[in-house]
Amino acid sequence: MKTVRLTVAQALVRYLAAQYVVAEDGTREQLFGGVWAIFGHGNVAGLGEALYAMRDALPTFRAHNEQGMALAAAAYAKAHFRRRMMAVTTSIGPGCNNLVTAAATAHVNRLPMLLLPGDIFITRAPDPVLQQVEDFHDGGVSAADTLRPVSRYFDRIVVPEQLLTALPRAIAYLTDPALCGPVTLALPQDVQALAHDWPESFFNERTIRFRQPPAEAAEVAELAAILKNAKRPLIVTGGGVLYSQGGVAALRQFADKHGIPVGETHGGKGALAWDHPLLAGSIGVTGSPAANALAQDADVVLAVGTRLQDFTTGSHTLYAQAKLLSINVNTFDAIKWGGCSIQADATAGLTALSAALGDWHSEAAWDTQARRLCDAWRRQVAEIVVSPRATLPTYAEAIGAVQASAANSAANDIVVCAAGTLPAELHKLWRTSRPGGYHMEYGYSCMGYEVAGGLGAKMAQPEREVIVMVGDGSYMMLNNELATSVMLGHKIIVVLLDNAGYACINRLQQACGGAQFNNMYEHCLTGPDGAPSIDFEMNARSLGAAAETVRTVAELAAAMQRARASSKSYLISLQVDGPQCTPEGGSWWQVGIPQVSERSEVNAARERYEEAVRQQRW
Repeated sequence: MKTVRLTVAQALVRYLAAQYVVAEDGTREQLFGGVWAIFGHGNVAGLGEALYAMRDALPTFRAHNEQGMALAAAAYAKAHFRRRMMAVTTSIGPGCNNLVTAAATAHVNRLPMLLLPGDIFITRAPDPVLQQVEDFHDGGVSAADTLRPVSRYFDRIVVPEQLLTALPRAIAYLTDPALCGPVTLALPQDVQALAHDWPESFFNERTIRFRQPPAEAAEVAELAAILKNAKRPLIVTGGGVLYSQGGVAALRQFADKHGIPVGETHGGKGALAWDHPLLAGSIGVTGSPAANALAQDADVVLAVGTRLQDFTTGSHTLYAQAKLLSINVNTFDAIKWGGCSIQADATAGLTALSAALGDWHSEAAWDTQARRLCDAWRRQVAEIVVSPRATLPTYAEAIGAVQASAANSAANDIVVCAAGTLPAELHKLWRTSRPGGYHMEYGYSCMGYEVAGGLGAKMAQPEREVIVMVGDGSYMMLNNELATSVMLGHKIIVVLLDNAGYACINRLQQACGGAQFNNMYEHCLTGPDGAPSIDFEMNARSLGAAAETVRTVAELAAAMQRARASSKSYLISLQVDGPQCTPEGGSWWQVGIPQVSERSEVNAARERYEEAVRQQRW
């Protein structure tokens, strides 16, 4: 057997560079689009040296915050529909711990990324080293162990030979349709530097084949029998449709053939074009009037590729009367709510179920009602995004101006967002004709995702215009990867809507009967100089981006044209009305209300809460 002598770090990097996938056009691409790295004493000597030697075969990118670069990696995988991904490496202490939030974001959203944190010396000879977290009861615990709960697979490489099994396992998890998510390989810094004689065959190029688990005949027959007796069925589409090769076409064909309207989750938005006659729009807490009305009347709900988050189900009240059916590649998600399921890839499941249904079609009156509601909502959206509802510009007007700035309604744009009021508004009002045009991280609703996520999406889809829509609160949490976008030459447009605080939670606080407290600047404790007056334009310019401040929707529309023409990242800041958001649609969301309070508003909210709880489905 021929061998090659390499360090652990060198072997790891060479192995990653040898993994390939087949693109949609039939060409081969590397599975890993690169490695994000912020070097520290836990990874600079071993992994840093190895990455330098392979920099032409596997590029290394430097960011400004470990959480930011891992969020960019998550967005990169999402924008590639989980067909390509990135690795992320950090030092042993704070750098490693900064990955936890991003890893949790990827874990919840089922997005693959390979985390390679440096770790303490496996010999423990110099303990405690700088940044070491000492556990009084377990000498083997390090900062890297904080990644265990948010990793699909975790391993600590303590001897070189472990890589021979750990790396194939890592790739298997990263590319598994049901199990994919973050994988962590903790790398003790002394082990990174150890040399070993590796089989040359270990580094042969490999082409990954993504599995699409087929549907079992018995499960298909059971769901088909239920659907054939349905009169008012509804499809709820999730991210699994977009991640399944052929899923978009399979969904469209299924809905058209059987006359079933579709409500879209945040993850599934874009699977049908916005103007499809059977697309009812967003569903759930941030849902449209059309989709939620159909959900209330449906006798069967077919959930395809969705994990049935509380925002999708109205905390289990929205379609509690319906029989639930699921098509999901993940057993954990397929069995939720105790419904009947086909545990298969979305394309395989929809195709098999459609064949079993034959010429069956929903009730004619239901088809007619659904198309009428869908059409009415599309026309209403067109009015909402141009009709002023407050003194200051509203979120809806801003969304309308951004959307209208594109050359045509079937724009090549990708809108990126994650937290606050904007996800609700974009879920209802953003119109996209292409899969991936709506890039929302709402599985974890991670504040700070937006700018880093926009960068990751742009790196994955450089030919598309990436527009980050973000509130001032989320922007202030993590904006430094705007500088990284400038440094790397990956232009993004950031539309910052400033409402002077956390307006979304302020509204929720009041809806729960609480007083306005500690969310908006005007309701927070401040020193003698009062609340800060933040110049977001100046902030963005200091990070190297072009920027401007606008005050009206018309000015925003003009600024968007300048931003589109810009060759580098561009921020537009606009003050918006904080309380105002689109009232149409929506459903109940369960938030714990105190049983006892001195505030009459809280007691009234508790009464409404208890009434809603009685409508929940278990």
